[in-house]
Amino acid sequence: MPARLKVLTKLPADQEKNRKIAPDEPAKQKRSSGGKCSGCGAFGHNLRRCKTKEGNENQGSSVKAQWLDWMLIGVEACEIAAYRKVMMVDMVDAFAFLDFCFPFVMSYQRMEAFDYMVEEGEMGDFIDELDEENHVARGGGGEIELNDEYDMLTKVTDTSAAQARKGKDIQGIPWESLNITREKYRLTRLQQYKNYENIPLSGEAVDKECKQMQKGGNYYQFFHNTRLVKPTILHFQLRNLVWSTSKHDVYFMSNYSVMHWSSLSSNLSEILNFAGHVSPNEKYAGSLLEGFTQTQISTLAVKDNFMVAGGFEGELICKHLDKKGVSFCTRMTCDDNAITNAVEIYDNLRGGTHFAVANNDCGVRVYDMERFQLLNHHRFPWPVNHTSVSPNRNLITVVGDHQDALLVDSQNGKTVASVVGHLDYSFATAWHPDGNIFATGNQDKTCRVWDMRNLSVPMATLKGNLGAVRSIRFSSDGQFMVVAEPADFVHVYSSKADFKERQEIDFFGEISGVSLSPDDESLYIGIWDRTYASLLQYNKRHTYGYLDSYL
Repeated sequence: MPARLKVLTKLPADQEKNRKIAPDEPAKQKRSSGGKCSGCGAFGHNLRRCKTKEGNENQGSSVKAQWLDWMLIGVEACEIAAYRKVMMVDMVDAFAFLDFCFPFVMSYQRMEAFDYMVEEGEMGDFIDELDEENHVARGGGGEIELNDEYDMLTKVTDTSAAQARKGKDIQGIPWESLNITREKYRLTRLQQYKNYENIPLSGEAVDKECKQMQKGGNYYQFFHNTRLVKPTILHFQLRNLVWSTSKHDVYFMSNYSVMHWSSLSSNLSEILNFAGHVSPNEKYAGSLLEGFTQTQISTLAVKDNFMVAGGFEGELICKHLDKKGVSFCTRMTCDDNAITNAVEIYDNLRGGTHFAVANNDCGVRVYDMERFQLLNHHRFPWPVNHTSVSPNRNLITVVGDHQDALLVDSQNGKTVASVVGHLDYSFATAWHPDGNIFATGNQDKTCRVWDMRNLSVPMATLKGNLGAVRSIRFSSDGQFMVVAEPADFVHVYSSKADFKERQEIDFFGEISGVSLSPDDESLYIGIWDRTYASLLQYNKRHTYGYLDSYL
């Protein structure tokens, strides 16, 4: 992946040492985890969060680093100035662009100094990469031409199924006006995208031993793409930020806000904004009545009328969607390594609703949704990246910063079995409704499907195209399994065909999350990109076909 210029909110060492927090500066900057990293020497994270080469050489735990500050600058603060300089790729123009952005960035972040750097493997934007392919000439009337081209490329338009059948790109990308075809650009992406690995060469090893399942399935058809919706990613490894509660209702993260999109009315509304102060208006034991300020949300879960958001500092914020305000706030842990990695909301078979939380402090916590009381706290030897509860509620899958996945007794937390086969760290799990089959997604670029009746080998090893498996969803009827890579590809596998047949959904952009509606009729995909951010909707195919209307 071509590198992208970043603006990091890091002060020089001499200024950081003596820096004082201004009265109006966000309280979150006082956190103890924002000291100097002993791995790379940078400020704002500790060794356990370091994702640099130096940091990896000095630690064996999680590499999840906080990068929301500079991401927000790229998405929001610089957007005012982007139309003039975004197409320029040489460093002279890049620094001129940053100078032009500087007043906007300063007003947004109130920081005293900046480091400018290009980092290899950074997630790029579509426009940036196309510019490198197009080599836009500058000179004479070039700037006017460039501005016109940018206006054309970034004009916000939705795409319907009828328009797509007539040849319009589903994302609204005007390929006919570019100096590169879609096919050539796809090849470039496949060649240049750099998959993030904790264990070096894990993906390369899989490439040698594993073949992809054949394409040809056609289970979901494109229905609509809206660019009014702007999903964002708050952590590059955590991609569970899109949730559908009906075939028309979708909840997702957009910068500091949880948003709701109705595909029926095309209405976009804000549900909760974490940029300011959030505090509970109900009283429960263990709830922090003072709440939180400027919470950085790392993961999200929405089911029925319940929403649970987890933060980078162990925050947990719960809300009933049919009530105003927030119901419950707590900080699960004061550990330096406290990123909330995943939340799953599920129905308790004895009645009521529970939710399980996976955290970087090596714990899995289970809460009830009625009184928000902690029911269980299971501890493990490594950070837990994802967990899911079996349909009979007896077992929990646990994956994290380790190659193996665990099956754990949901009551006492004891390991019942472990499954071996992955070559890197895992970030996704899901159960088939029958309770016998579950799947794990890993940074070795595979999704492995396991059968409880024979855990010695996976029943299927499903290889992706370019990156880690970040999200997995089974349909409620068990017919399909949806597997999302970090960018560009979502695969829908047929469980009836023993996962040997798949549909490949192909687009351009980082994936913030995927979600099937409870009735499996709609599949939503959140795409994060500065220019082509959008929400894709696919509808389930039926033998009688679908009308191009909202049913």
